[in-house]
Amino acid sequence: MIILALHRVLLFFMILPILLLISFSLKFFPVLAPLHHMSLEQAFYHFFNDLLQWDFGVSKTNGQSIKDQIAVIFPATMELCFLAFLLALFLGVPLGITAGITKGRWPDTVISFLAFIGFSIPVFVLALLFILFFSLHLNWLPSFGHFSTLNHIQQVTGLSLIDSWFSTTNRKEHMINTLKHLILPVTVLAIPSCTEVIRLLRISTCHVMNQNYIKAAATRGLSLLTMVFYHILPNALPPIMTKLGWQFSTMLSLAMIIEVIFDCPGLGSWLINALTDKDYAVLSAAVTAIGSAVLIIHLIADLLGILMAPPQKKEWYALR
Repeated sequence: MIILALHRVLLFFMILPILLLISFSLKFFPVLAPLHHMSLEQAFYHFFNDLLQWDFGVSKTNGQSIKDQIAVIFPATMELCFLAFLLALFLGVPLGITAGITKGRWPDTVISFLAFIGFSIPVFVLALLFILFFSLHLNWLPSFGHFSTLNHIQQVTGLSLIDSWFSTTNRKEHMINTLKHLILPVTVLAIPSCTEVIRLLRISTCHVMNQNYIKAAATRGLSLLTMVFYHILPNALPPIMTKLGWQFSTMLSLAMIIEVIFDCPGLGSWLINALTDKDYAVLSAAVTAIGSAVLIIHLIADLLGILMAPPQKKEWYALR
């Protein structure tokens, strides 16, 4: 287990320099890049020296510090991903377990069909359908932003729920309004990951249901609910932990599309503006921040998967 964990950490430090080289190329090779006028050696020195100080320079578009922008924009995207991931687990885990337990019967067919439909619809089409139905037709939920234009909430942390909670006036009203603004983007973002959680957990549950300890538990007269909580879920969930971490990183890329459609503050609109204005300093910083976050999420998911489901002896030999 220790060797496998070290293998994952070593892989992380092998990929990180490649990510930094891509980030450096965006800041040096384009004609309008901030380091283009320097020699290659000088550019390398300035880039990595600034990186060690977590200094990404200044945005060409608005003249603001990129580090200060990331401190507000990045948490907003992570908040959207975290809430969507929790919703995907909240819906996907019980549905996946149910589909695995009832394999071949009508609940499994219905759940698998709905998961297939949710997976097949592109996320931008799903977002437009939700806006059309819940916002424009029923007028239940707002279709853009994290805050109402009438609510003047100071963005301190970049996390809309926390900023609303710490607002000095009308805290309850601000919290309810923020939750209403988050429902549509969070739900749309959660659906693709929810379908993948259902698929993975169904496969894992089907495998667990064929094990002898499940058959022994059934012969002892244990109820289905007891078997699910004490035998099926603890054994079906650990093997898919790594893949759930991959889903979170996939969700991070989908979140940027969702933010553009719903006009939410975050990395999506920030990157679109940077591409439009050819702000290579912002693009370089975004590659570093997003890439590092994805690598860290993958590493944490891999290590959690190893701790929760240690590899068997034959798997150790395969890795060697």
